[in-house]
Amino acid sequence: MSDTRIENDALGALEIPAAAYYGIHSLRSARAFPFSGQCIHPEFIRALADVKCACAQTNAELGCLEAARAQALEQACREVADGRLHDQFIVDPYQGGAGTSTNMNANEVLANRAVELLGGSLGDYGVVHPFHDVNMHQSTNDVFPTALAVAALRLLKGLEDHIAGLQSAFQEQEGAFRGVVKAGRTELMDAVPMTLGMTFGAYAEAFSRDRWRIFKCRERIKRVNLGGTVLGTGVGAPREYILKVVGMLRRNTGLPVSRAENMVDATQNMDRFVEVFGMLKTYAVNLFKVCSDLRLMASGPSTGLGEITLPAVQTGSSIMAGKINPVVPEAVSQVALRVMGNDHVFAVSAACGQLDLNHLMPLLAHTLLESLDLLASATEALTELCRGITANGDSCRAMADNCRGLATLLVPYWGYKTVERLLHEAAEAGIGLREHLAASGLATQEQVDAMLSPANLCRVGYVLEENPFAEGRQ
Repeated sequence: MSDTRIENDALGALEIPAAAYYGIHSLRSARAFPFSGQCIHPEFIRALADVKCACAQTNAELGCLEAARAQALEQACREVADGRLHDQFIVDPYQGGAGTSTNMNANEVLANRAVELLGGSLGDYGVVHPFHDVNMHQSTNDVFPTALAVAALRLLKGLEDHIAGLQSAFQEQEGAFRGVVKAGRTELMDAVPMTLGMTFGAYAEAFSRDRWRIFKCRERIKRVNLGGTVLGTGVGAPREYILKVVGMLRRNTGLPVSRAENMVDATQNMDRFVEVFGMLKTYAVNLFKVCSDLRLMASGPSTGLGEITLPAVQTGSSIMAGKINPVVPEAVSQVALRVMGNDHVFAVSAACGQLDLNHLMPLLAHTLLESLDLLASATEALTELCRGITANGDSCRAMADNCRGLATLLVPYWGYKTVERLLHEAAEAGIGLREHLAASGLATQEQVDAMLSPANLCRVGYVLEENPFAEGRQ
């Protein structure tokens, strides 16, 4: 038995491995675009199989596709959607043709698997044909964007769930650190005291907004152009098919997809995906900022801020024994930067679409799905790290007590001039303001402790009637 089979197209003949489910169009594409060595995203392959399945079922219902072929093709689609035969998708993500290479790769893999299910030999396209049967009433131009929407909707839901977990982890730490007083810092300089719980609560609030943004942005991409074929006009497809196929996809996937009101617009304009990517970039910005803060607060442990301790993940140096680095925040920061960069690539690619089609669809798909994957994985890692963070309460309190910003809390009680004098006296004596205030006789130790307590720091402003020193203000 030969190890190869011969397939033909308009450009001639090629030898294909006999056991391959891909065909001549896939092989030509793989040879034409040997760029990255990367694979088509598995979630995109799954989504593409779901789209092909809905098309086959709709064509079968309308009597356009013979029942036995449709059943075999449906089974092939479901197998690929479940993760089988992904190794047969051999084309590079970076390809010309607006995604035709990926579409044809799918057509050939699904056709050959259906042929096999019907008892034929791989490559016997008289049984099930990649063009006539698998691609019936379709174009790359409606199948590819629709598959991208399906894949993105799924990954966005997963990312939303991950962000919910991250938000919850920071909220838990907000409660755990509610009583830990620390120095606030603006422009990296001493500011007024606050609690570590406030800091973590602010992070949780930012991630709460990100979660809401991701939830809402899924609405932007649920309208698809499947059935629009080449330009969104539906040329080459029966009207009944155009009206039914998206509903079939919605039923099969459980996703809230619907047919775009203007399929010409949905075929050529990618601004809805740009909007979604903007939300991902916003989340990446928050991730980067929080990770930078965690690294600063954990810096040291002997010569830095040392306010918190991050869980140890790995040894940090090949030469400095005992060194532990904040590697998870560093890695998540790199993911955030990559997503910010991908946002720029995506926006420019969307802008470069010309006339009736965006020819950069493969880059758009690869960039978006890569970013969603990276963010989900990074979020999961940061969530696990956050739950293991501990506060160095004594260190936080010592720095807060020695912080000159502490004086700001005392101004409402004694006025700016008196507090300024107290600061000067404390500095000359080489002691902290808290200690000097108690020794000055202006307030008892209990009053000082109450004024600078976590409860007092956490409430919104101060109450005038509660000031026992109002008459002594200067």
